[in-house]
Amino acid sequence: MELTCREIGAVRVVAVQGRIDHAHAADFQQALTPYLIDCSAQGSPLVLDFGGVDYVSSIGLRALMLAAKQVKAQQGRIAIAALTPVVAEVFQISRFNLVFSVFEKVEAAATELAK
Repeated sequence: MELTCREIGAVRVVAVQGRIDHAHAADFQQALTPYLIDCSAQGSPLVLDFGGVDYVSSIGLRALMLAAKQVKAQQGRIAIAALTPVVAEVFQISRFNLVFSVFEKVEAAATELAK
């Protein structure tokens, strides 16, 4: 599991690669922490680019739920983009598409969060 960061205007985009499962969820949560801290009312909006995520388990969903709660408490803005078909299905079944704003393309998410 790997995270890389880039900027689209004032929006921070973190691309996630690999699986977010039992073996990698803690590493994912730890690697995401610095980006979440800055995702506040005064900080940068955050887009998680899931184009490289081929699987997310329930423990991975838990890490995402904690991230969403932290960002909400900080009055930040976060979205997820480019879900693979398998991960999109997991999001629909678990109703995580109601927890996060989900976009087909990273650019669309960045444009929306920049408003």
